[in-house]
Amino acid sequence: MSEHNQSLIFPNDEYDQELVANVHPADWVNPEPTGRYNIVVIGAGTAGLITAVIAASLGAKVALIEKHLMGGDCLNVGCVPSKGVIRAARAWADLRKAAEFGLHIPAGVKYDFGAVMARMRKLRARISRNDSAQRYKKLGVDVYIGSGRFLGFDTVQVEGSAGDRILTFAKAAVCTGARAAVPDTPGLQDAGYLTNETIFSLTELPQRLGVIGAGPIGCELAQSFARFGSQVYLIEATHGILPNEDRDAVGIVEQQMSRDGVKLLCCGKYLKVEKTEDEKRLTVNSHGQHYDVIVDEILVAVGRSPNVERIGLETAGVSYDKNGIRVNTRLQSSNPKIFAAGDVCSHYKFTHAADVMAQIVIQNALFPHPLGLGYASIESLNMPWCTFTEPEIAHVGLYEKDAKEKGIEVETYTYKLNEVDRAILDGEDEGFARVHIKKGTGKILGATIVAAHAGDMISEFSVAMKGGVGAKAVAGTIHPYPTQAEVSKKVVNLWRKAHFSQSTKNLLSKLFEWMRR
Repeated sequence: MSEHNQSLIFPNDEYDQELVANVHPADWVNPEPTGRYNIVVIGAGTAGLITAVIAASLGAKVALIEKHLMGGDCLNVGCVPSKGVIRAARAWADLRKAAEFGLHIPAGVKYDFGAVMARMRKLRARISRNDSAQRYKKLGVDVYIGSGRFLGFDTVQVEGSAGDRILTFAKAAVCTGARAAVPDTPGLQDAGYLTNETIFSLTELPQRLGVIGAGPIGCELAQSFARFGSQVYLIEATHGILPNEDRDAVGIVEQQMSRDGVKLLCCGKYLKVEKTEDEKRLTVNSHGQHYDVIVDEILVAVGRSPNVERIGLETAGVSYDKNGIRVNTRLQSSNPKIFAAGDVCSHYKFTHAADVMAQIVIQNALFPHPLGLGYASIESLNMPWCTFTEPEIAHVGLYEKDAKEKGIEVETYTYKLNEVDRAILDGEDEGFARVHIKKGTGKILGATIVAAHAGDMISEFSVAMKGGVGAKAVAGTIHPYPTQAEVSKKVVNLWRKAHFSQSTKNLLSKLFEWMRR
C-alpha cells in the first residue's frame, strides 16, 4: 500500500482506532532476531499472511514485515470495505423497488450515507482481528512493524520506530502487493482524485461522481454510488464496460447499471480534468459527442501498479519490470532464495489468487520435493473470479475465443435464468450460465455465470474442472429445488441432450413401441 494511505484512518473514529490497534499497533515492539529465519516475508497482505501462517504451522522459523497496515488491500481498502458498501447499496436499491413485493414505503424516508460508511468501518474493524499483529505473534510468527529492505542476497533490514533490525534468511517471499495506477490525464493531479485506497474514508456522499475506468473496481463502485444517489459518469477508453468479460454477460450488467443511473461514456477520447473553485470539470469525447460535466469527486480505477520500489530488489538480485517481479512457474525470482506471491507478481490480482500463490511459495521455498500440500506450479491453476456488480459476473477457465486461439474445438451451451423457477420468484431472472465443453468429450474448459449470486455459483464448475469429472458429473448431481444454482445442472443437460445418440433414440423408440403392445 502506498505511503499516502495514512488517510485511511480518517475519520479516526472508534472503529478505525480498533482497526489500527489490531493491524498497526502503536506500542508494538519488534522482536530481536535470533539466528537465521527459514523464511522472511515482506508484506502482510493476503499472500504474506498466508505464507507466514502456513510456514509457522509447519514448524518453520518465520519473520513477517509490514510497514503500513496488516491485512493489506483486501482488509483495508479492497474486498472487505467494498463489499460492505456494495451490500448497503443493494439494500437501498431493494427499498426503491419494494412495491413489487407489496411493500409501500411512505415519502420522507431518511437515507444516511454516513451510517453506511460507519457500518462498513465497524465490520472492517471486527474482521481485522483475524489479521492482527497479536494473533500472528501467538501463531508463532515474528511480526515486525516497519519498512523492509534487502541489504543483500540473504539479508533484510527492518526500519522500525524502535530502531532497525537486521534479519538473515534461508528463503524470502516478497508479498508487497500493488497500488492504484493513475493515468497521466491532463489536469488530474491538480484537481485531485480518489482511488480505492481513499474512497472508503468518505463520510459524505458526493452528489456528482466521475469514475475513470470501467473495470471491476470502477463498475462496482460506480453502480453502488449511483444507488446511493450520486450522479455518476463512468468514463472508459475502450468500448463498453469490463472489456475482458463475456460480452453477452456484460450487456446485462451494463443495462442494469444504466437503470441505476450510471451514465457511461465509453470509447472516451481526449479526456481532460480542470479544477474549478469548489468542483472538478471533466471534458471527454464519447462516440463522436463532446461532454463537459461538473463533478464533486473523481474516482480513478484504471488498474494496479506493483509495489517494487524502495525494497532493495536490485541489491538482492531480483529482476522486475512494470508488471512486477519476474518469477518462474514455481514463483521463484531471479534470486533462487527469493520468491514472490500476490499482486506484486501476478496477472490475477485477486485475494484468492494471492492465497493459492502463497501455498505454491511454501511448497517450493521450504521443501526440495513438494509434499502434495496443494498446488506446486502456477500453471496448474484454474482461476475463478467474480465482479460484484448486480448482477454479478463470475468466470472460470477459457472463454470460447481463448479456445479458438489455442486451436481447441469447443461446444458452447447457454441456459437463461428466466427459465429457472427460483430466479423468477426472486425477481432476479436477468442472466444466464454458459459453459464451454471440449468437442467430442465431456471436459469442461470454461464457464461464465451472470446472476445475482454468480460468485457463489461458479465454484461448482471450478470443482468439476479441478477434479476432472466433466459435464456428465455435474448433470448427474442432484441439485436442491428451487435454487438459482439449478442453472448449472440445466446448462450441462443441454450438452447431455445434444449427445444423446440418434441410434440410442431409435432403439428406445422401438422399445417403447414394443412396450405399448
